[in-house]
Amino acid sequence: MYNLFLSTGEEAGMMGGLLGMLPMILIFVFFAYFMLYRPQKKQERAVNEMRGNLRVGDEIATTGGILGKIIQIKDDFIIIETGNNKTKMKIAKWGVRSVEFREEEDDEEDGDEE
Repeated sequence: MYNLFLSTGEEAGMMGGLLGMLPMILIFVFFAYFMLYRPQKKQERAVNEMRGNLRVGDEIATTGGILGKIIQIKDDFIIIETGNNKTKMKIAKWGVRSVEFREEEDDEEDGDEE
């Protein structure tokens, strides 16, 4: 009778081939995690932290290339002023690409008193 399944010799040959490829598969998984996935998550955390630390007075750049100064922050939106005529725009926080300039808080306890 003809066996539709592989004989034991053929099974051993296939298993040997798979076991021979195992180190390459492990190297690929290691590479994918440490070179691709992990740095992306690190960058994503930094961007989320930057967006969470936005303050009134910060000058920002949006993903669309608009530059403006934050005048109000509401939940997931911010209102910015742009241009010389102080045009106001409401944008989503996720649309902020970077903080271009951050106003430093004045420390009255610097010890610079005379």
